Amino acid sequence: MKAPFLNTKSCSLSFLAVLVFVALTGSLCMAQQEKLMLHFDGGDGPGNGKKIVLIAGDDEYRSEEGLPMLAKILSTHHGFSTTVLFPINPEKNEVVPNYKSNIPGMEALEDADLAIILLRFRELPDEQMRYFDAFLKAGKPLIALRTSTHAFNYSAESKSPYAKYHWQSKSPGWEKGFGKKILGETWVAHHGHHAVEGTRALLDGIQAAAKNPILNGVKDIWAASDVYTVTDIGDDATVLIHGASTSGMTPDAPINWEKSLMPVAWTKSYALEGGKKGRVFASTMGASVDLLSEDLRRLIVNATYWGLDMEPMIPEKAEVFIVGSYEPTMFGFDNFRTGMKVSDFE
Repeated sequence: MKAPFLNTKSCSLSFLAVLVFVALTGSLCMAQQEKLMLHFDGGDGPGNGKKIVLIAGDDEYRSEEGLPMLAKILSTHHGFSTTVLFPINPEKNEVVPNYKSNIPGMEALEDADLAIILLRFRELPDEQMRYFDAFLKAGKPLIALRTSTHAFNYSAESKSPYAKYHWQSKSPGWEKGFGKKILGETWVAHHGHHAVEGTRALLDGIQAAAKNPILNGVKDIWAASDVYTVTDIGDDATVLIHGASTSGMTPDAPINWEKSLMPVAWTKSYALEGGKKGRVFASTMGASVDLLSEDLRRLIVNATYWGLDMEPMIPEKAEVFIVGSYEPTMFGFDNFRTGMKVSDFE
């Protein structure tokens, strides 16, 4: 009996097709499993059992670098469970800070105990924004850094119910948007000379004398980002730190006393219509290079405890040693690291 004729050309083509199918299937599986957010389990510490969501989304001050570093400090040294969200270009699932309409994972806010944000001019889709709105309506504590005063920028033709968050909103009760409504101030101007003058932090004397626990262990803060103009943060705001402009971009640069002081860190309360009252800590500092300051990191960690109504647990000098390596990029537009995946920020 003759063996059946074997068409080697057909077999080769079929084998090649199988290889291509397997490769494509493997690539699809990898894409489906690709991280779109970071998560760090909480270790031992007072924060064990509490969940913090950190949301990066600015195109200038490298929040995509600074917030993962803070997340690791909060989880490793203080026991908080932390999740970091990023602006993602969905074409390649890359972290692209100037991609302003997509921050996957906003649903993590549903069971978050506190959020830390550094946002600038975002216009998120309603299905993402609704989680942030619900978070605020629940009166949950918020820490807002640097450009979060002007976190949202909706187009004039927008029909979104969240267009009132726009930084120059004219909606009744939401005049000047999220910044004014929640934090006490929207974007006004650079008070310091941007990228020429830095910020020397001066503790408020009354709060220091009263031993405000948010200032525990905070003595020396210099930030490379300049002082913002602040006009009116509301009667219920408590200024913790005032900012003086420095005549230079190094920590030893002298203060420019020709410029007045401005609030650069404060606390206040907020409430949305029909929502619960919540706590907010706001600071116009917070660029990734600013966070090289040990005491600025300590201030934010202390504010986290305060926001969660854990003031008695604020350490006299909170541990803020950086976990792993941290080499932040100087702030600026379009100077972010390209081709970055979420996993690159672990």
